Amino acid sequence: MANKNLFLKLAEVFNGNQEIERFASQELIANAHTPLVLGSGKPLASDFINTMQYEYAHPICSLILEIPFDWAPPETSNSRLYKQHSIFKAHVELLGPDGLVHSNKVRIGLYGMLPHSEYGIRTHPAEEIYIMLAGNCLWKRGAQAYQLAGVGGRSYHPSMLPHATKTEQSAFMSVYLWAGDLSKKQYSYDGDLMNNESYLHLGGMGH
Repeated sequence: MANKNLFLKLAEVFNGNQEIERFASQELIANAHTPLVLGSGKPLASDFINTMQYEYAHPICSLILEIPFDWAPPETSNSRLYKQHSIFKAHVELLGPDGLVHSNKVRIGLYGMLPHSEYGIRTHPAEEIYIMLAGNCLWKRGAQAYQLAGVGGRSYHPSMLPHATKTEQSAFMSVYLWAGDLSKKQYSYDGDLMNNESYLHLGGMGH
């Protein structure tokens, strides 16, 4: 069963020392036997597929590409600016209130951005972590400079920490977790694209 294999493999991805990762792993294992509710499938853009097939991509990417997900931009906000800045994103919520498997404890999903795109400063009550599965991108957290994250790299965002993301030549794919307050009502997107070209290296393989 694709769901069981995917959830168990994703549980292994959340193998860091933070409590939020242990929690994600536990919830994925606990829900691994629940069937995914899949639609007809909306394919990924070729930039995502190529990045996920690259030799340095996490092995789980091959499993993800086998499953006919309805890939679409996320719908965290109804604001026009947010929607304008989301057309270059690919997303599916796997486990959560809006997930293919329902849960009120977490939001866990897959999220990527096309090359040469930017997702400006946002805040939300949920505690959050992203783990890079393919490609690379730049993360900005609070007042820090943008930091480069490649495969295996992480970007952790405590509740209400302003953060932003941008890509350069590469698309990326990641898995994310929201924990704590899962509501989208206090999500805020101000659209500041923060064109700061300097950055540090956050971790993972920069491919």
